Amino acid sequence: MSQIKDPADPIESEHAEKPSRRRFLQSAAATVAISAAPLARAQQQPAVAPPLVAAPLLPVHLTINGRPYELQLEARTTLLDALREYAGLTGTKKGCDRGQCGACTVIAGGKRINSCLTLAVMHTGESITTVEGLASNDTLSPIQRAFIEHDAFQCGFCTPGQLCSATALLNEFRAGDASAVTADVRARPPQLSADEIRERMSGNICRCGAYTNIVAAVSAVATNKA
Repeated sequence: MSQIKDPADPIESEHAEKPSRRRFLQSAAATVAISAAPLARAQQQPAVAPPLVAAPLLPVHLTINGRPYELQLEARTTLLDALREYAGLTGTKKGCDRGQCGACTVIAGGKRINSCLTLAVMHTGESITTVEGLASNDTLSPIQRAFIEHDAFQCGFCTPGQLCSATALLNEFRAGDASAVTADVRARPPQLSADEIRERMSGNICRCGAYTNIVAAVSAVATNKA
């Protein structure tokens, strides 16, 4: 004899309205699958990179070793890259490219600077001297001759920066500039001692360790013994 379910019975009504656990899990899985489908299709599509836009070039006028140069450069081009890659003056070396080794030292406006730390556009119209401009009419400068006579280099990679720095050092000393080891900074030291030379050349690193001979070469020129 079949039993007739009474819809007014609260127990029967609760079982009728309560969904089964299996049906709930099936519905949840279907919802996740539908939601993930667009994301999966999007991930399968290759990413399209935005088109590259070349930076505008600016006219930069430089006077390098007494010769005028008109270069077309991006505003972010360093003076070091302008010298090497655009002016073709590869004597200036790229060492650390962070202003720590001094291999890229040049003389700009009479002051020695790390050319890797400055932009070429900042020196428009300025006079710049690189290692190629130290000699005159195929005659080596006094500091260049002293470096050879005192064997002040080994591998030679740092030598262009050392020569430019030493050239500026001698000019600074003759102009009366003091250094961190000068006893009285209000007056020029009486002589360019070894301590003075080491301090003033401290921004130029020689990984071969030719420091003693570098000091001897600079000292020889300072005392007119080169």
